[in-house]
Amino acid sequence: MNYYKTGEFAQRAGVSQRTIRYYDTIGLLKPSRILENGYRQYNDKDLIRLQKILSLRNLGFSIDEIFPIVQNDDNMMDSLDLQLKLVDQQILHLQNIKDAILTVKNTMNKDTVDWEQFHRLVQLSSHEMDLVEQYKTSKNLMVRISLHDQFSVNPVPWFSWIQSQIDFSRIHRLIEIGCGNGKLWESTHVDLRNREIFLTDKSQGMIEEVRHKLGNDFNCMVADCQAIPFKDAYFDAVVANHVLFYLSDLRRGLKEIHRILRPEGLFYCSAYGKDHMKEIARIAAEFDPGVKLSQSRLYEIFGLENGKKRLNPYFNKVELKKYEDALLIDRAGPIVDYIMSCHGNQNERVGPRYKEFTHFIEDKIARNGPIHITKEAGLFICVK
Repeated sequence: MNYYKTGEFAQRAGVSQRTIRYYDTIGLLKPSRILENGYRQYNDKDLIRLQKILSLRNLGFSIDEIFPIVQNDDNMMDSLDLQLKLVDQQILHLQNIKDAILTVKNTMNKDTVDWEQFHRLVQLSSHEMDLVEQYKTSKNLMVRISLHDQFSVNPVPWFSWIQSQIDFSRIHRLIEIGCGNGKLWESTHVDLRNREIFLTDKSQGMIEEVRHKLGNDFNCMVADCQAIPFKDAYFDAVVANHVLFYLSDLRRGLKEIHRILRPEGLFYCSAYGKDHMKEIARIAAEFDPGVKLSQSRLYEIFGLENGKKRLNPYFNKVELKKYEDALLIDRAGPIVDYIMSCHGNQNERVGPRYKEFTHFIEDKIARNGPIHITKEAGLFICVK
């Protein structure tokens, strides 16, 4: 293993010593050893980690976002695979923009413009920074799904349970709004041959991921729930899995959903209760009282407690079915990953103390055994 002084290390990496000292100060990249005379030394493994930091910075990630990504970075192959995936996504996005520009250019003449193609170009251009958001959204979804898959007490997984509640005997056209990574449809046993299923999401990147994963059995498209691009009474059913509490205008979204449903059409929407995953927030606050895992209480916007009241003005019948479950977690890593996937200030507060936080939870499990996490979730089934 080769060791380098700060100046040598900076020179090999092609960055300034000031950058290396800054990363050291904030805890993002500490030297492998400090000699008795105070000299700081970095080794080849540190160079691998620095390369990943610099690559992520060039791809648009902030320092706070990089902290949890580079922790426990022992596998160089995994690191390079991640960077390749992100660069491939950026190349694909730029290629799509290039193709759209060429299409618009080739269809133009002195008097006319293909405005449909131009509209697509505008949409693609507006997603310039979507790479970072799509990575975070996709990774955070997988972290959350993985936690529930590994540690749920209920033997029937959430997505299987949701699908079992959908009355497909009454459905020929269905749309899911905010489909995320398409997890609901990965293991479907529903006959799709005589059905049209549309999967929509606001993120172009997420839709590209779903289209690649699920193939041609589904119609995948970018769409906003608050302006759904379909005619009135077009669908037999609409699905919104943990989506409504994210809408900036809930009433507008519900009006749109009501509009595109046929008479007697079905709306399936899930929500959390106020006690859902409450122990997770307590653990984070116990480590650092300044940690806020969410900037808003989503269940107050749309939750199990108030969901029926929110839905009643738009539907003739609203029924709530609860999903009985809990988590028993015996490892610190999945809890840390889940907390780092939240929408609050944890990257800023916990990121620089990532390893310390991991040890904190490991000690808690060693003293008290597996951590019990409350789950409080359910599905509203509505009839227009």
